[in-house]
Amino acid sequence: MNVLGLMMMGLLTVYAFAGLQDVRADQADEAYKAGLKYYTGDGVPQDYTEAMKWYRKAADQGNAGAQAMIGWMYHEGQDVAQDYAEAMKWFQKAAEQGFALAQYNVGMMYDKGQGVSQDYAQAMKWHRKAADQGLANAQYNIGVMYHVGQGVSQNYAEAMKWFQKAADQGDAKAQYNIGLMYVDGQGVSQNYTEAMKWFQKAADQGLAAAQYNIGVMYVDGQGVSKDYAEAMKWSQKAADQGDANAQYNVGVMYAEGQGVSKDYAEAMKWFQKAADQGDAGAQAMIGWMYYEGKGVSQDHAQAVKWYRKAADQGYQKAKEQLKKLQ
Repeated sequence: MNVLGLMMMGLLTVYAFAGLQDVRADQADEAYKAGLKYYTGDGVPQDYTEAMKWYRKAADQGNAGAQAMIGWMYHEGQDVAQDYAEAMKWFQKAAEQGFALAQYNVGMMYDKGQGVSQDYAQAMKWHRKAADQGLANAQYNIGVMYHVGQGVSQNYAEAMKWFQKAADQGDAKAQYNIGLMYVDGQGVSQNYTEAMKWFQKAADQGLAAAQYNIGVMYVDGQGVSKDYAEAMKWSQKAADQGDANAQYNVGVMYAEGQGVSKDYAEAMKWFQKAADQGDAGAQAMIGWMYYEGKGVSQDHAQAVKWYRKAADQGYQKAKEQLKKLQ
């Protein structure tokens, strides 16, 4: 069982933070607030057409929040045809006024190549502007870019620095990635106890990947004493959120009787959930259970079917079993 890799966040919805902008004129601010009411349906029926009308009135007077919201509506195709170039134009207007969320979104547009040519250096530039204003999402993405070497030279120490900034603001994905870097000894000395500490912070916020990794560490006794009951508890939390890796591990623990009573029917249930998401290991385990008649009636044809699904994904153990069965 392996820990998971790093993740990159997507474009952030700006309206939830739109009240943070500096107001340049009372009139523009009132128009912006009217747009926000129609956008969210606050006290009025939700109406994107009316929202866009009021946002444009505010944006034409230089209101950065309204400009950012127009960008968001073009990005999402709300009341207007989806148009990334228009979205970028409006995000840029707000970003040039120092609006941190718009700066972040400009960075994401460069990162994804939406409305502009993909340009990681530009993405880093705009994320840095937002990060320097304390935006945790931008700090997180800078960490990712240093980790993988996008727009900058790969630098694990810098990645850790920026993940730490976001993590200190409670960003669960940054906390998770700090844990992962302690596991792998990237930018820091390998330290499973520190890894567990940071995984726990993220897991307590409900991040499935962190919950899964805590389960793995309890199975392997890394940073904690080996404890199958705790491993099952945390694997189950992640599995209940649909994490295929955790669903597979829950299946293994039921099949082996680790932390729970051995129960092949339950094992099959969880292997099936993971297999339905394309997990090759789970598909191979279903093949084994049909071959052995564990939790299901013995069925050679079904065993071959599931081994083949796993083998088609390159799963070596399944390939070996197919050779024996054919």
